[in-house]
Amino acid sequence: MELKVTTLEGKDAGSVQLSDAIFGLEPRADIIQRCVQWQLNKRQAGTHKAKGRAEIWRTGKKMYKQKGTGGARHGSARVPQFRGGGRAFGPVVRSHATDLPKKVRAMALKHALSAKAKDGDLVVLENAALEAAKTKALIGHFSGLGLTNALIIDGAELHTGFANAARNIPNMDVLPIQGINVYDILRRQKLVLTKAAIDALEARFK
Repeated sequence: MELKVTTLEGKDAGSVQLSDAIFGLEPRADIIQRCVQWQLNKRQAGTHKAKGRAEIWRTGKKMYKQKGTGGARHGSARVPQFRGGGRAFGPVVRSHATDLPKKVRAMALKHALSAKAKDGDLVVLENAALEAAKTKALIGHFSGLGLTNALIIDGAELHTGFANAARNIPNMDVLPIQGINVYDILRRQKLVLTKAAIDALEARFK
């Protein structure tokens, strides 16, 4: 697969040949969904907590005698039936993380990249560098490229001026190649890869 390379100013910078093993697959929604669910499960805090009857501070004395009251039989006032009692089967602090094999994760990333390429939502930049870290200037460059909602992936090191200028722009994310992931690819309309990012991806999946 061949794609045109453009500069940040919108000028033509030649073309690049993309590997069909990474960008030319037929996207499988089931594999992508498994990876997205794995990511969302992993990032859940799991810090929710409700007190059970054993954690309630209240007297353990029997509320009233067993017989002769005409009411139901009750013992502890800590039970869930009473106001202020413990909660039955309440949430506890735990990890929501699930397991997903590395090979499935790698496959899901390839399918997510292929889905963007198939839909025509993949843009290749020569480099993501900005001399003056000015957000207004970068917004002008993005407007010229038609980018309003995008994920930009650069090489191992982000250009400081570009990253600083982009961090205040809504719906625009900038990540190094180490941070590329399926969820962020799908949540943005366009995927922008620099030539350094493409080289790193092809070396990773070689």
